[in-house]
Amino acid sequence: MRQLRGPLGVILPAWLAGVVALHLYFGGFGFPEPIAMRGFHLLAFVPPIFLLWPALASSPKDRPSAPDWLWAALAAAPHLWVWLNAAAVSDRMEYVDPFGQEMVVLALLAIVTLLEATRRAVEPGLAVMVLVSIGYMVFGNHLPGVLNTRVFSLEEILEASWLVPTAGGVYGPLTGIVATTIAVFITFGAFMQGSGTGRLFSNLGAAAAGRYTAGPAKVAVITSGLFGTMSGSSVSNVITTGAMTIPLMKRIGYPAAVAGGIESAASVGGALMPPVMGAAAFVMAEITNIAYGEILIAATLGAVLYYFAIYVAVHFEGRRLGVSAMAEADIPSWREVLADCHLLLPIAVLVWLMMERWSGNFAAFCATMAMIAVAMLRRRTRMSPRAIFDSLVQAGLTMAPLAVAIAGAGIVVSALTATGMVVAFGGIIKDIAGGSLPLLLVLLALTVLVLGMGLPTTPSYIIAAAIGVPQLMEMGVGMLPAHLFLFYFAVLADATPPVAAAAFAAASVAKAPPTLTSLHATRFGIAGFTVGFAFVYDPGIMMQGSLPDILLAFGVQMAALTALTAAYAGFLAGPLALPLRLLLGASGMVAAFVHVLPAPGRLAVVLAVLALAWTISRAAAPLPARGAAPPG
Repeated sequence: MRQLRGPLGVILPAWLAGVVALHLYFGGFGFPEPIAMRGFHLLAFVPPIFLLWPALASSPKDRPSAPDWLWAALAAAPHLWVWLNAAAVSDRMEYVDPFGQEMVVLALLAIVTLLEATRRAVEPGLAVMVLVSIGYMVFGNHLPGVLNTRVFSLEEILEASWLVPTAGGVYGPLTGIVATTIAVFITFGAFMQGSGTGRLFSNLGAAAAGRYTAGPAKVAVITSGLFGTMSGSSVSNVITTGAMTIPLMKRIGYPAAVAGGIESAASVGGALMPPVMGAAAFVMAEITNIAYGEILIAATLGAVLYYFAIYVAVHFEGRRLGVSAMAEADIPSWREVLADCHLLLPIAVLVWLMMERWSGNFAAFCATMAMIAVAMLRRRTRMSPRAIFDSLVQAGLTMAPLAVAIAGAGIVVSALTATGMVVAFGGIIKDIAGGSLPLLLVLLALTVLVLGMGLPTTPSYIIAAAIGVPQLMEMGVGMLPAHLFLFYFAVLADATPPVAAAAFAAASVAKAPPTLTSLHATRFGIAGFTVGFAFVYDPGIMMQGSLPDILLAFGVQMAALTALTAAYAGFLAGPLALPLRLLLGASGMVAAFVHVLPAPGRLAVVLAVLALAWTISRAAAPLPARGAAPPG
């Protein structure tokens, strides 16, 4: 991203701060008519991308070029037109009212500039997928068999891609949820960072875990999980927390790739962590019409299990490698932590309002206002006008790429729906599965992981949900577990090879091989795989059912994850021989995935093997940690 100088370096941040402040105001006092809001949102955030993100590596880094200004002007035109003609756009009948030449030109401008903005600021892979989706509408009638489509006119293709507000495209419901609820939550996250909540989370992680074996790795796990509540981006989470934790992990004995894998697995999980989950969770609420508070409750135990598994894994890995704790001088006192603890009050406000079923945008607006007010209680957290301005700008810089990513995903979904490919592709997967739910789940998980190679989490989840949820519901899976299953794998795709954005970012910080780092991230994030399947088979994980059912489901997963992490780390109470590792791994797989056995039986199997492994490994001499560190 460019570091702008001169008048533009003042004007553009002021523009971003202003439009974010308007989004925040609308969140508290009511949004304009939907089409007007979506037009304003894209007009606000798409043109600045061409001024902030250079087109090529050789482009100027401190100023936009003349072509950049032209791109920005062309990008503004269609969204300005929609904003000014919002009433007419709302009243027109999709695919019935004429799609005139003026609209053809504007649609072409909107699509082409969106593709270029996506290429620059998001992922080239997403731009390619959008282009392929449009190409499928153009040439699908020439393809054989199940891939064959009807003939679409140019006007139909452009209308489906651009202006079908009720179904998809650039101005579809996905853009609507980003322009409203998600935008206000992003603003809340930016104010959390600006107020010093990030310092609170970092100090809390260090104070809680820094004194123990593998302290920096445990700090990375805790801090990244807490930072994930502020940032929906796993990559930014890696860069923010990894800059501190990865060098510390390397310094005390972790190999570079392992340190990067721990950090990327922990950062990816931030999108799973309530109360502020990633943008995809808000899209889920919009698609399913399930209150976000219910999604939050259903996802809580899964998020706890995810971080429990990473924490246990780094502990076993640290004991095996003999790594030490953090230096005492680097560990903040609890007094230092408590000095910022008042900043947790706005998060409590957010959770309370969501549980009381207030709208997400109003809850986030109130929490943001509470954050500004609460920060004023102490001098160290007090936000100056400059800090407030910077927080608004940071929110704008986060919203701009997300706006184009979601609009691009809207085009893909619209194309898949218009061509019938959603039904066709879902039918192909269903036929391969042959009526087997476990096989269908595996195929859908692989589909989402493949999509995640070139797409950010939210577009990946949206496309996978359009394809997979109907198939799962046909086989008796409920709507919420079906969506959560796909959501988890969309999140994990950021850390799984061969293309893993978060792991590659961590590898650059750690100076480690990217593919090896992503392999380590996958094994540390193994809980995402087990919990994803548990959503379908064990409703207790979603806090559904009686208290004993919930505790049993949670206990089975905890025991399974402990066995699996000990097996690949090669350490439990002491070093583990290969046969014992294989036995532990097998028992963990049985407990996590063999759902034909009743939950009490699976729990009994894994606990028996864990007890055996603990007894045998305890008899072996434990590896001493370097440095005076408690073993906890």
